[in-house]
Amino acid sequence: MRFHLALIALAFWLLAGLREATADSVQMQQDGQAPTAAIRTLLQAAEAGDAKAQCSLATAYLLGRSVRKDYGEAIRWYRLSADQENALAQFNLGLMHYNGWGIPQNFAEALKWYGKSADHGNAAAQNNMGAMYANARGVKRDFAEAVNWYRKAADQGFADAQFNLGAMYYNGRGVKQDYAEAIKWYILAADQGHSDAQYNLGLIHSRGTGVLQNTAEATKWFARAAEQGDVEAQFTLGEIYSAGKGVPQDYAKAAKWYRRAADQGNAGAQFTLGRMLSEGKGVPRDYVQAYMWLSLAASGQKGKRRDAAAALRDSVGRKLTAGQKADSQRLAKEWKPEKHE
Repeated sequence: MRFHLALIALAFWLLAGLREATADSVQMQQDGQAPTAAIRTLLQAAEAGDAKAQCSLATAYLLGRSVRKDYGEAIRWYRLSADQENALAQFNLGLMHYNGWGIPQNFAEALKWYGKSADHGNAAAQNNMGAMYANARGVKRDFAEAVNWYRKAADQGFADAQFNLGAMYYNGRGVKQDYAEAIKWYILAADQGHSDAQYNLGLIHSRGTGVLQNTAEATKWFARAAEQGDVEAQFTLGEIYSAGKGVPQDYAKAAKWYRRAADQGNAGAQFTLGRMLSEGKGVPRDYVQAYMWLSLAASGQKGKRRDAAAALRDSVGRKLTAGQKADSQRLAKEWKPEKHE
């Protein structure tokens, strides 16, 4: 599962591979950007007690926009604004306590400020309250309470909460397990571009969980996630096109998706792309590139998979001149992951 906290993403996984919920909203909330020329005016309004100006000024200090980054000043101005019941300031103050930005990390204090913001109807704060209860952060774990908060945010159309609620139904946490409800909420999130929800829908349709197995439908959802740069979805599409699972077998398309996943550091994709390059399957044969990808795959694998990648790399290496091998080794050393969307 992917656990999203404001400006943070942590990954957790179910044993079955489906992405679990309990994701916090991932963006610092703002109610306007202050250009450099307006900082003085903003400061004057904040000092006069304007809660919105105090919140905006705090965000400027937090992000270092038009002023020097200063967590202490951000906290001070957020607190002044939050004490006037500004929901955005309360949310962001909770965020700072959660992450320990400028103050010791304190989940209980984060929960307090998220709760105040959530009570004002802030959907991101409601979602984060759900995540706090689901993950026992600053409070005893309570899946039913997590569902309660997720639903409030989901009913406002908040995509992370819709994803989270879908996962709670899928796993039967805090609610009776209900695949139809899970799919409903996943679709609502997926239609807003939520890549984890899109990926989960791909898995659900590929396995036939709560629906008839439908590889074409699965491929559609994997593709939507892959186009957003989801590395596992990209690798899965490579597997689908390589094997011709519910789609015409197409090695060129398989290589395209393997390459996108490989570029992000997926060792399995690096191995398969290296093998395809060595065989000229779906791509022109290129031993130099094959050796590079297989070298990267070997360094990113363990045990038998590492041994298999190293063995194929060495086999390809025997087809290279000393100069070609040196070039390939240099390329592997200089390689850096990059996201393709």
